[in-house]
Amino acid sequence: MVPASHLAAFALAALIIIVIPGPNVLFAIGRALAHGRRTALLSVLGATVGSAVPLIAVALGLGVVLAASAVLLTIVKVVGAGYLIYLGVMAIRERKSLAGALRSPALEANPRRMFRQGVIVGATNPKTIVFFAAVLPQFADPATGALPLQLLTLGSVGLGIQILSDGTWAMIAGAARSWFVRSPRRLESVGATGGLMIIGVGASVALSGTN
Repeated sequence: MVPASHLAAFALAALIIIVIPGPNVLFAIGRALAHGRRTALLSVLGATVGSAVPLIAVALGLGVVLAASAVLLTIVKVVGAGYLIYLGVMAIRERKSLAGALRSPALEANPRRMFRQGVIVGATNPKTIVFFAAVLPQFADPATGALPLQLLTLGSVGLGIQILSDGTWAMIAGAARSWFVRSPRRLESVGATGGLMIIGVGASVALSGTN
């Protein structure tokens, strides 16, 4: 069982780290600008599910290996960055279809595809991997119970904070999008902007450190 004091301390640390926009947040904002709140929230849900992957890895002991290996962590970072850039390029290429989606539901973003993309972004987010691998274990106490269960419990709190924080960012961005939908040209512009944001996130992930 996780001590209440450790749980509260971890929740505070997670809140401080998660609310600062990172790849997951900026990806959700880009999706909200390009496709609206529903798609952005699906992306947030997918990213949260994806974030559970490094959490489970840490609980099973793999996170320590990943955090200690600069090569493996770099590979994960590059793969995630490349995928984000690819999604941004596709968003720009598909911007003209956004205006048609307002008139034809068949042209709307595929929910399953948006969810899957969110999962990949969340699972390869270096910020999430380092947080779970390096920060999360500091709040577990071996004397109070099985460490894997404690890590999963603490991590679940972090995932809850993540979905609330990222969802709020997505809702705010989605609300701002409503002004653009009044004009097809504006909508094309916001679709391109969303794509450029996603490309920018991918580039920053590729060029920055993991801290």
